[in-house]
Order: sequence, then C-alpha cells, then structure tokens
Amino acid sequence: MILFGESLNVISTVIGKAYKERDPKPIQEECLEQVKLGMDYIDINLGPAKKDGKELMPWVCQVVQEVVPDVPLLLDTSNIEAIEEGLKVLKPASKPHIVNSIMARPERYEVMLPMAAKYEADIVALMWGPDGLPRDENERAALCVELVYAANEAGIPNEKIWVDGIVTPVNIQQAQCMALLTFQMMLEDIAPGAMSTCGLSNISNGPPVHLRPIINTTYMIMLGRYGMKSVISDPLDTNLTDVAKGRRQDIVDVVYQAMDGEAPDPSSLSKELGDYVKTVKVITGETLFSDSYLEV
Repeated sequence: MILFGESLNVISTVIGKAYKERDPKPIQEECLEQVKLGMDYIDINLGPAKKDGKELMPWVCQVVQEVVPDVPLLLDTSNIEAIEEGLKVLKPASKPHIVNSIMARPERYEVMLPMAAKYEADIVALMWGPDGLPRDENERAALCVELVYAANEAGIPNEKIWVDGIVTPVNIQQAQCMALLTFQMMLEDIAPGAMSTCGLSNISNGPPVHLRPIINTTYMIMLGRYGMKSVISDPLDTNLTDVAKGRRQDIVDVVYQAMDGEAPDPSSLSKELGDYVKTVKVITGETLFSDSYLEV
C-alpha cells in the first residue's frame, strides 16, 4: 500500500503557525520525519487558503523540496490558483506530483484538468458531485465515468488518475463504508489502469481516540483486498504503516478471514487479533457501532 502522509496540514497548530509566519523549520522537520516513518508522498494541505494561497503554496513547495527533493508531493487546497502557483515551482521528483483533489463538478474540473495536464501532474479524482456525497456505489460509478472521461479528454490517461470514492465515518454511515468497498471492486472495470486513494482517517472521525487506529487499519486492509492502491494516512500510526508495508501479515490474514465469515471466535485469539475481527463486523454492519464495541 502506498502511503500519503497527511500531517503537513494547516489544521495542525505547529504547521499552521509555520505557514502563517513563513517559518520553514517546523515544515522541514515534519517532512523529514514523515519520510523516516515510511511515507511515500507528502500531502501539502493549505485548507481554503483564500487570502494568501497564491504566495503560500509555492513557498511551501520550495521549502519542502529543499529537504526531500525526491519525494513526490500532493498539492491540497480548494484555491485553484494556489495549486497552479505551486505546480509552477515544483521540481521533478521520483514520481509525478499530484493535484489533490479534483471534484466531479464541471465548474471545478473544467478548469483544473487542463491545468494538471499542462504541468504533467497526476490527479486525485474525488467522487464529490453536484449533489455532494454520492448515496451508493452506483452514484460513485456514474461520477467516476464522467470525471475520468473528462480527464482523458484533457490528455490525462487513466494511469495518472487516483480515484477517491470518499470515506465516511463508520459511527454514522456503516452502509456507506460498504458502498465504498463495492465501488472499489467495480473500479477496474470502470477505469482500467486507474489508481485509487482515500482519506482513510475519515472512517474513524467521531469515535473515541483509542478506537481510531484499529478502525483505520482494518478498513485499509479491507479496501486493499479490493484493489485500493494508496491511502492518506497518519505518519505517527506506525502499526498501520507496518501493516501497509507487509510487516504484519497476521493482522491481514485475520481480517480477510473475518471478511469471508471464517474467522475464529475472537475469544480464541489474542486480544489484538480478536479486536480486528470485531472491527470487521462493525464495518460490514454485522454489528452496530458503539463506542464500547471492543468490550462486548
């Protein structure tokens, strides 16, 4: 699994302050730490960046590339002009840089797709349409066909497209978690050769902090089984990174068994592996979510 580090984010107190004050040190330290912790790409998230995005994005890009010049970057802001200013200054890395994200809305993609093609950037195709979040896998598929076709017309081949079907919180919309899994299984037929990604931590947005790592890791394994190529992840979650990089096959195996309905009774497993079985059942809707589901 390819990992996009999510921590260079304006919502971080330290990074947000560094952005505002144009202080390169915390930004560069964060980038070096992300690479050390196994991140394959670094996501530069400026948020809306309405006031100074055009100046801030190229500055951050240059600051980052001073210390990790070979690491590909994702440029993440709703300010389209800021993204283009960043693309102008980026130097080639080990893999193409990525524009994150292009919504399935004509007023957005008609501007952003030609821009990405001009700078030979990959794109994240976000399945957020005119009506917002798609209701199920079929609406995701329809948006995907529209956006991938538009990207191809703009000169962007499927191999440079990372489809994001949108992850939703498990404590609110268990059915949506399964809809994304179903859509992920459909993706190769819809867009042969396309890559895929997601904002993984959204699935645990709301549950107690102690549950977030196991929910995130379990869902990553489930998505990966159906072809997910990458996730935007927390660099500090070293267990998730170990799983993503193939160092915890025991966890992967028990999640697969639970998905197939063949997992041993959790009481016969170690507490760690038993908790993964319980988490699969919550994500699939076999068990209703509660903050205490691991204690049942």
